[in-house]
Amino acid sequence: MDPPGDPERPIQPPECYRFDDVVVDAAAHTLNRDGLPQPVEPKAFAVLLILLRQAGQLVGRDQLLDAVWGHRHVTPGVLTRAIAQLRAALGDQAQAPRYIQTQHALGYRFIGQLLPASAAEDEPAVVAPVADAPVAESAPLPAMPPPRSRTHSRRTAGAWALLAGVLLAAVALGVWRWQHPPVPSRPPVADASIAVRPFTLAGGRGEERYFADGLATEVRNALAGVPGLRVAAPSQSDAPGLAAYDAQRWGRTVGVANVLDANVERARGTLRVRARLTDTASGATLWTGNYERDAADVFTLQGEFASEVVHALLGRLPEVDRQLGKRLAPTRDADAYDAYLRGLAELQRPRGEGSYERALDAFHRALARDPHFARAQAGICQIELGRLESISDAEAFRRARAACTQATRMDPTLAEGTLAMAEIARVGGEAPQAMALYRKAQADPALRAQAYVGMARTEGALGHDAQALDLFRQALALRPGDAQIYKALGYHHWLRGELGPAIEAYLGATQLQPDDSGLWSSLGGLYLANGDTAQAGRAFGMSLSIEPNAAALTNLGAMRFDAGDYAQAAEMFQRAASLQPDDYLHWGNLGDALAASPSTAAQDDAYALAALAWYRANLGDRRQALAALNAAQASGDQPGEVALWCAQVLFLLDDARGANRCVGIARSHGIPDGRIDALLKARGFVVAAADARIPGS
Repeated sequence: MDPPGDPERPIQPPECYRFDDVVVDAAAHTLNRDGLPQPVEPKAFAVLLILLRQAGQLVGRDQLLDAVWGHRHVTPGVLTRAIAQLRAALGDQAQAPRYIQTQHALGYRFIGQLLPASAAEDEPAVVAPVADAPVAESAPLPAMPPPRSRTHSRRTAGAWALLAGVLLAAVALGVWRWQHPPVPSRPPVADASIAVRPFTLAGGRGEERYFADGLATEVRNALAGVPGLRVAAPSQSDAPGLAAYDAQRWGRTVGVANVLDANVERARGTLRVRARLTDTASGATLWTGNYERDAADVFTLQGEFASEVVHALLGRLPEVDRQLGKRLAPTRDADAYDAYLRGLAELQRPRGEGSYERALDAFHRALARDPHFARAQAGICQIELGRLESISDAEAFRRARAACTQATRMDPTLAEGTLAMAEIARVGGEAPQAMALYRKAQADPALRAQAYVGMARTEGALGHDAQALDLFRQALALRPGDAQIYKALGYHHWLRGELGPAIEAYLGATQLQPDDSGLWSSLGGLYLANGDTAQAGRAFGMSLSIEPNAAALTNLGAMRFDAGDYAQAAEMFQRAASLQPDDYLHWGNLGDALAASPSTAAQDDAYALAALAWYRANLGDRRQALAALNAAQASGDQPGEVALWCAQVLFLLDDARGANRCVGIARSHGIPDGRIDALLKARGFVVAAADARIPGS
């Protein structure tokens, strides 16, 4: 039975609905896109019919749940999954919808332009049977390709203009609840406006991707500071390479008069850049530049390159030329700059738990070459701030504050330093100071979106949700393709227990940055909190397919533990502990799983018991810690490893005498001095001098 429409506004639907290259046959229950059948499960298809029959109107979540599932005593996640499946079938995107728009906490609206019924009937339908499995049980995690623009050959010019307006409105307003202001069908174009596309690589050398991306980012940020020149934020549809027609289409979409793209080649000590400035109205090339320099002279090349672009748009401005030269020469050491760009790439597109370490190593190498490289120090500051968000302890706060303070000392005018100190003030609970610093950081156009996010988080911490959401909206309007903004928005919703909006925000982030294992792991955690173990498992699987990481393994272990599969849980926890051996929670989880498993509960696993003692000691449970440690020692297995854990546990419990005794036992059983000293030093423990140790037996 087809779901009913709005009873107060009955609509007689045509046999077929058509919009763009999509044909939906209500009678045959088929959905075709580009002439190809798209399998859609029955519940999702029913939802689509309701939205089509009330096109342009908001259809409430409860109305959809009642009509399709027959009652409201189901988790709202079944509707979220149905919408995600429809978006995958239609080629739609949650963060920039063309067809299905989300009104958070309220419902959904079909916003596509329906063509007359006769137009749909003219095209023969390709029958594809609707899948039999219900959405609630087996809806797959929707495919999340990187967002991109699509060109439809049958779209008229008028329809394209309307689509551009809808797309901009959806991107600007983001993924949360508020009223949508009218948006013109075509954004205004200013003459002195430019978009900088990602630079391409000669020969497609993937290992140099970071270098080309870094040059594009640095040039874009430098141009953003030129008075009178409007620079578009990086777009979610950015892709290397531009034909003239592409520049015209994309320029109309983002509302700029000019597009800059370039090809970069670095080989055998020589750097070559071939640049082009295209007029988006006519597709004509306004300016081209070919540069060839010694690779060490990258700073001069960047300055000349950016100055020529400004000359072509605004005329010659000597003072601007000087400013650009200074902004684009943050160091004079080409190797330091190269290391900095590597670190920058890891921060801009993190790929998981290892990204911070790789970025930190790169920034330290940059500072080793140039100890006065303030922007590299600002990168270290940003990493420590990121760690602080995940650890949130006093030591992490101290490290972050020290790193950021050092960056501002190296260059008091550094806008990144101002933004960093604003973050320190926010985390430290100094809201007025944080807001003042964020406003100061907004003076740098390249940092404005990040400043809005910081202000949003500050307002959120104060309980000012409306102000926080408005600031997130402004940040996304500036940088609609920034996955980290969606991540911050999702975290904001999660803190408030708003799991539906949090899931959608993280889904948007994974679409924009599908190679970040951390985003997938966080999404899985949200699904798990929402009671959707199937989708959680798929998200964790996506995370682990990108790289092994402790977060996803721990969550999968928790799922297996809750399901009573203690052996599998123990295996997951063991793998997580091997990746992050310093995190005592992994060892505690492993101990719990081993203790719960009938096959291991009766066994004396000395190593696991000793690790469990470390876990208990970190929780401040002295009695349980000592009990686990005594059990580990009593087993007689792995005495050297147990003694090493013993030293760490007893140091933590302020028993230095006993800890040093355990150090002696570890040495006597062949544990190398270097390993003992390095481990205890990392923990912050001090081992007594050799003649002061109490020998073990």
